[in-house]
Amino acid sequence: MLSAKSLFQEILDDDESFALFCSIAASGESQGGWENARIAALVPEGERDMAPKITRHGADEDKHGRIFKALMKKRGLQPVPVPAGTDYTMLLERNGIGLAHEKLRSDRPLTVQDIVTYLAHSRVTEQRASEQMDLLRRYFGDHPDIGRAVRQISHDEDNHLAYCHEELLRFARAGHGRAIQRTLRECALAEIRIYRDVSLAVMAEMGRILHWSRAKSAVLAAGIHAVYAWERVAGWRRMVSLTMPEHRNALGGPAAPAHPEFA
Repeated sequence: MLSAKSLFQEILDDDESFALFCSIAASGESQGGWENARIAALVPEGERDMAPKITRHGADEDKHGRIFKALMKKRGLQPVPVPAGTDYTMLLERNGIGLAHEKLRSDRPLTVQDIVTYLAHSRVTEQRASEQMDLLRRYFGDHPDIGRAVRQISHDEDNHLAYCHEELLRFARAGHGRAIQRTLRECALAEIRIYRDVSLAVMAEMGRILHWSRAKSAVLAAGIHAVYAWERVAGWRRMVSLTMPEHRNALGGPAAPAHPEFA
Protein backbone atom coordinates (compact mmCIF):
# COMPACT_ATOMS: atom_id res chain seq x y z
CA MET A 1 0.00 0.00 0.00
CA LEU A 2 1.33 3.44 -0.97
CA SER A 3 1.82 5.90 1.87
CA ALA A 4 4.04 8.88 2.56
CA LYS A 5 6.01 6.78 5.03
CA SER A 6 6.56 3.86 2.66
CA LEU A 7 7.59 6.18 -0.18
CA PHE A 8 10.11 8.01 1.93
CA GLN A 9 11.39 4.70 3.29
CA GLU A 10 12.12 3.62 -0.29
CA ILE A 11 14.01 6.86 -0.90
CA LEU A 12 15.90 6.51 2.38
CA ASP A 13 16.94 2.91 1.73
CA ASP A 14 18.52 3.58 -1.69
CA ASP A 15 21.82 5.45 -1.82
CA GLU A 16 21.19 7.16 -5.16
CA SER A 17 17.69 8.39 -4.30
CA PHE A 18 18.80 9.44 -0.81
CA ALA A 19 21.70 11.44 -2.27
CA LEU A 20 19.33 13.20 -4.67
CA PHE A 21 16.81 13.96 -1.90
CA CYS A 22 19.50 15.40 0.39
CA SER A 23 21.13 17.34 -2.47
CA ILE A 24 17.83 18.98 -3.42
CA ALA A 25 17.16 19.85 0.23
CA ALA A 26 20.68 21.13 0.88
CA SER A 27 20.61 23.32 -2.23
CA GLY A 28 17.32 24.94 -1.25
CA GLU A 29 18.42 25.55 2.33
CA SER A 30 21.73 27.05 1.26
CA GLN A 31 19.96 29.36 -1.18
CA GLY A 32 17.63 30.46 1.61
CA GLY A 33 20.63 31.14 3.81
CA TRP A 34 22.18 33.41 1.18
CA GLU A 35 18.92 35.27 0.58
CA ASN A 36 18.37 35.96 4.28
CA ALA A 37 21.97 37.09 4.76
CA ARG A 38 21.60 39.62 1.95
CA ILE A 39 18.23 40.85 3.25
CA ALA A 40 19.73 41.32 6.72
CA ALA A 41 22.53 43.40 5.22
CA LEU A 42 20.08 45.60 3.28
CA VAL A 43 17.35 46.16 5.88
CA PRO A 44 16.16 49.79 5.79
CA GLU A 45 17.35 52.02 8.61
CA GLY A 46 13.97 52.16 10.33
CA GLU A 47 13.80 48.38 10.61
CA ARG A 48 17.38 47.61 11.69
CA ASP A 49 16.07 45.87 14.82
CA MET A 50 14.96 43.08 12.49
CA ALA A 51 18.46 42.43 11.14
CA PRO A 52 19.56 40.00 13.91
CA LYS A 53 16.38 37.95 13.44
CA ILE A 54 16.81 37.79 9.67
CA THR A 55 20.46 36.85 10.20
CA ARG A 56 19.34 34.09 12.58
CA HIS A 57 16.86 32.88 9.98
CA GLY A 58 19.62 32.68 7.38
CA ALA A 59 22.01 30.97 9.80
CA ASP A 60 19.39 28.30 10.49
CA GLU A 61 18.95 27.70 6.76
CA ASP A 62 22.71 27.38 6.29
CA LYS A 63 22.79 24.95 9.22
CA HIS A 64 20.10 22.82 7.58
CA GLY A 65 22.13 22.70 4.38
CA ARG A 66 25.13 21.44 6.35
CA ILE A 67 22.98 18.84 8.08
CA PHE A 68 21.75 17.39 4.79
CA LYS A 69 25.30 17.28 3.46
CA ALA A 70 26.47 15.60 6.66
CA LEU A 71 23.74 12.96 6.31
CA MET A 72 25.15 12.12 2.89
CA LYS A 73 28.72 12.09 4.15
CA LYS A 74 27.72 9.74 6.96
CA ARG A 75 26.69 7.19 4.30
CA GLY A 76 29.75 7.81 2.16
CA LEU A 77 27.74 9.72 -0.45
CA GLN A 78 28.57 12.86 -2.40
CA PRO A 79 26.13 15.63 -3.37
CA VAL A 80 24.70 15.24 -6.86
CA PRO A 81 23.55 17.86 -9.39
CA VAL A 82 20.03 19.16 -8.72
CA PRO A 83 17.77 18.84 -11.80
CA ALA A 84 16.38 22.24 -12.76
CA GLY A 85 12.77 21.11 -12.48
CA THR A 86 13.27 20.11 -8.85
CA ASP A 87 14.82 23.41 -7.74
CA TYR A 88 11.99 24.88 -5.66
CA THR A 89 13.77 28.08 -4.57
CA MET A 90 15.05 28.87 -8.08
CA LEU A 91 11.58 28.38 -9.57
CA LEU A 92 10.01 30.62 -6.93
CA GLU A 93 12.49 33.38 -7.71
CA ARG A 94 12.00 32.99 -11.48
CA ASN A 95 8.26 33.34 -11.01
CA GLY A 96 8.64 36.61 -9.13
CA ILE A 97 7.94 35.24 -5.66
CA GLY A 98 9.95 36.99 -2.96
CA LEU A 99 12.72 39.48 -3.66
CA ALA A 100 14.59 39.29 -6.95
CA HIS A 101 18.18 38.13 -6.64
CA GLU A 102 19.26 41.09 -8.76
CA LYS A 103 17.95 43.38 -6.02
CA LEU A 104 19.67 41.34 -3.30
CA ARG A 105 23.02 41.48 -5.10
CA SER A 106 23.00 45.28 -5.15
CA ASP A 107 24.07 47.52 -2.27
CA ARG A 108 20.93 49.64 -2.25
CA PRO A 109 18.92 49.45 0.99
CA LEU A 110 15.60 47.67 0.76
CA THR A 111 12.30 49.44 1.36
CA VAL A 112 9.71 48.64 4.00
CA GLN A 113 7.54 47.18 1.22
CA ASP A 114 10.45 44.91 0.28
CA ILE A 115 10.58 43.65 3.86
CA VAL A 116 6.83 43.03 3.82
CA THR A 117 7.26 41.07 0.58
CA TYR A 118 10.09 39.04 2.10
CA LEU A 119 8.03 38.22 5.19
CA ALA A 120 4.93 37.29 3.17
CA HIS A 121 6.97 35.01 0.92
CA SER A 122 8.61 33.45 3.96
CA ARG A 123 5.27 32.98 5.74
CA VAL A 124 4.00 30.94 2.76
CA THR A 125 7.12 28.86 2.16
CA GLU A 126 7.75 28.26 5.86
CA GLN A 127 4.20 26.92 6.15
CA ARG A 128 5.14 24.32 3.55
CA ALA A 129 8.46 23.56 5.22
CA SER A 130 6.92 23.26 8.67
CA GLU A 131 4.25 20.85 7.42
CA GLN A 132 6.73 18.71 5.51
CA MET A 133 9.11 18.44 8.43
CA ASP A 134 6.25 17.71 10.83
CA LEU A 135 5.31 14.78 8.58
CA LEU A 136 8.89 13.49 8.57
CA ARG A 137 9.16 13.98 12.34
CA ARG A 138 6.02 11.89 12.92
CA TYR A 139 7.30 9.06 10.74
CA PHE A 140 11.07 9.22 11.27
CA GLY A 141 11.66 11.30 14.40
CA ASP A 142 13.01 8.21 16.18
CA HIS A 143 14.96 6.84 13.21
CA PRO A 144 18.52 5.92 14.29
CA ASP A 145 20.18 7.61 11.29
CA ILE A 146 18.08 10.66 10.46
CA GLY A 147 15.84 11.15 13.50
CA ARG A 148 17.99 13.76 15.25
CA ALA A 149 18.35 15.78 12.05
CA VAL A 150 14.61 15.64 11.34
CA ARG A 151 13.72 16.81 14.85
CA GLN A 152 16.22 19.66 14.79
CA ILE A 153 15.16 20.99 11.39
CA SER A 154 11.46 20.62 12.22
CA HIS A 155 11.93 22.66 15.40
CA ASP A 156 13.70 25.41 13.45
CA GLU A 157 11.03 25.53 10.74
CA ASP A 158 8.32 25.94 13.38
CA ASN A 159 10.30 28.87 14.82
CA HIS A 160 10.65 30.45 11.39
CA LEU A 161 6.91 30.23 10.81
CA ALA A 162 6.15 31.75 14.22
CA TYR A 163 8.56 34.61 13.49
CA CYS A 164 6.85 35.37 10.17
CA HIS A 165 3.41 35.49 11.80
CA GLU A 166 4.57 37.83 14.55
CA GLU A 167 6.44 40.23 12.28
CA LEU A 168 3.65 40.39 9.69
CA LEU A 169 1.12 41.17 12.41
CA ARG A 170 3.40 43.97 13.60
CA PHE A 171 3.50 45.44 10.09
CA ALA A 172 -0.27 45.01 9.76
CA ARG A 173 -0.76 47.11 12.91
CA ALA A 174 1.50 49.73 11.33
CA GLY A 175 -0.87 50.10 8.38
CA HIS A 176 0.38 47.53 5.87
CA GLY A 177 -2.52 45.09 6.28
CA ARG A 178 -3.93 45.34 2.75
CA ALA A 179 -0.51 45.01 1.13
CA ILE A 180 0.26 42.01 3.32
CA GLN A 181 -2.96 40.18 2.44
CA ARG A 182 -2.55 40.93 -1.27
CA THR A 183 1.05 39.71 -1.27
CA LEU A 184 0.25 36.62 0.80
CA ARG A 185 -2.50 35.60 -1.62
CA GLU A 186 -0.29 36.11 -4.67
CA CYS A 187 2.55 34.16 -3.08
CA ALA A 188 0.31 31.31 -1.92
CA LEU A 189 -1.37 30.78 -5.30
CA ALA A 190 1.98 30.81 -7.08
CA GLU A 191 3.64 28.56 -4.48
CA ILE A 192 1.05 25.79 -4.70
CA ARG A 193 1.50 25.64 -8.48
CA ILE A 194 5.28 25.56 -8.23
CA TYR A 195 5.12 22.98 -5.44
CA ARG A 196 2.96 20.77 -7.69
CA ASP A 197 5.45 21.07 -10.56
CA VAL A 198 8.44 20.40 -8.31
CA SER A 199 6.70 17.43 -6.69
CA LEU A 200 6.00 15.91 -10.11
CA ALA A 201 9.62 16.46 -11.16
CA VAL A 202 11.00 14.95 -7.94
CA MET A 203 8.71 11.92 -8.19
CA ALA A 204 9.77 11.42 -11.84
CA GLU A 205 13.43 11.43 -10.81
CA MET A 206 12.79 9.05 -7.92
CA GLY A 207 10.74 6.78 -10.15
CA ARG A 208 13.61 6.55 -12.61
CA ILE A 209 16.14 5.76 -9.88
CA LEU A 210 13.92 3.29 -8.01
CA HIS A 211 12.44 1.71 -11.16
CA TRP A 212 8.84 2.39 -10.26
CA SER A 213 6.22 0.89 -12.54
CA ARG A 214 4.18 3.12 -14.82
CA ALA A 215 1.11 2.32 -12.72
CA LYS A 216 2.81 3.38 -9.48
CA SER A 217 4.13 6.58 -11.05
CA ALA A 218 0.68 7.36 -12.44
CA VAL A 219 -0.95 6.89 -9.02
CA LEU A 220 1.60 9.18 -7.39
CA ALA A 221 1.17 11.82 -10.10
CA ALA A 222 -2.60 11.66 -9.68
CA GLY A 223 -2.17 12.17 -5.94
CA ILE A 224 0.00 15.24 -6.51
CA HIS A 225 -2.58 16.71 -8.88
CA ALA A 226 -5.35 15.98 -6.37
CA VAL A 227 -3.46 17.83 -3.63
CA TYR A 228 -2.98 20.78 -5.98
CA ALA A 229 -6.70 20.80 -6.86
CA TRP A 230 -7.60 20.96 -3.16
CA GLU A 231 -5.05 23.67 -2.48
CA ARG A 232 -6.21 25.68 -5.48
CA VAL A 233 -9.82 25.64 -4.25
CA ALA A 234 -9.37 26.05 -0.49
CA GLY A 235 -6.08 24.78 0.92
CA TRP A 236 -4.13 27.92 0.02
CA ARG A 237 -6.08 29.83 2.67
CA ARG A 238 -4.07 28.18 5.47
CA MET A 239 -1.04 29.96 4.04
CA VAL A 240 -2.45 33.47 4.27
CA SER A 241 -4.00 33.59 7.74
CA LEU A 242 -2.09 35.36 10.49
CA THR A 243 -2.26 34.36 14.16
CA MET A 244 -0.08 35.52 17.02
CA PRO A 245 2.10 32.49 17.84
CA GLU A 246 2.35 30.99 21.30
CA HIS A 247 6.15 31.14 20.98
CA ARG A 248 6.90 34.86 20.80
CA ASN A 249 10.23 36.27 19.61
CA ALA A 250 11.13 32.84 18.21
CA LEU A 251 14.25 34.16 16.46
CA GLY A 252 15.24 36.64 19.11
CA GLY A 253 18.22 34.69 20.42
CA PRO A 254 21.39 33.36 18.83
CA ALA A 255 21.12 30.48 16.40
CA ALA A 256 21.43 27.04 17.93
CA PRO A 257 24.53 25.31 16.54
CA ALA A 258 24.20 22.09 14.60
CA HIS A 259 24.92 18.98 16.63
CA PRO A 260 28.57 17.93 16.12
CA GLU A 261 27.27 14.80 14.44
CA PHE A 262 25.93 16.91 11.57
CA ALA A 263 28.37 19.81 11.22
